Amino acid sequence: MSQELPPGQRLGPFERFGLPRFAAEPRLPAAPLIAVSGLVDRPGEIDLRSYRSSDDRREQVSDLHCVTTWSAVGLRWGGVPFHIVHRHLADSMGIAEEAEWVRFRGFDGFRSSIKLEDALAENVLLADRLDGDPLGADHGAPLRLVAPRHYGYKSVKHVVAIEYMRHYDPGSAGAMVHPRGRVAREERSRWLPGWFWRPIWRSFVPFVRRRYRRADAGNR
Repeated sequence: MSQELPPGQRLGPFERFGLPRFAAEPRLPAAPLIAVSGLVDRPGEIDLRSYRSSDDRREQVSDLHCVTTWSAVGLRWGGVPFHIVHRHLADSMGIAEEAEWVRFRGFDGFRSSIKLEDALAENVLLADRLDGDPLGADHGAPLRLVAPRHYGYKSVKHVVAIEYMRHYDPGSAGAMVHPRGRVAREERSRWLPGWFWRPIWRSFVPFVRRRYRRADAGNR
């Protein structure tokens, strides 16, 4: 667990959260098939259920930092490191050398890109468990990306597709977010320094939480 929060962050409840237009909880399939495309020789699908009993699985405790300045700390994730999945994909599908970015897309339509060298860090997981239990729909079931060194918009929930690309795609969050989104450098946006955005992003938090809570209440 982190002993000190990054600059501009405050502890907040770990509730379902994201862009307001994704507040409706997606209807999820039972089989977590992941489509792999882009700069690969043999596009196809992988079934991540095959990793559930794999020796490659691991648990890690890491924090999640939302760009809107709230943080949830000490989360215990379980899954398979993405660098291991990437290696298997390179062997089975062939990944082009010019691939520099990888885009993840969720069942809800949300998509975000992460620089490939960042995605291959040791602590980036494709996670299917949280605090010892199967991942729930509120936090990204059946599978989500966990990239602790990056703001939460990089940790795509309900992963359904992986695409290798040559160039950066700003994704669902648009051009305002930073391509790298590294927490340690406070890369909240590609425009102006990170500290400038703290009060702006923070002002949206109450509205977004209300939007998601109403959507969750409607699903009960």
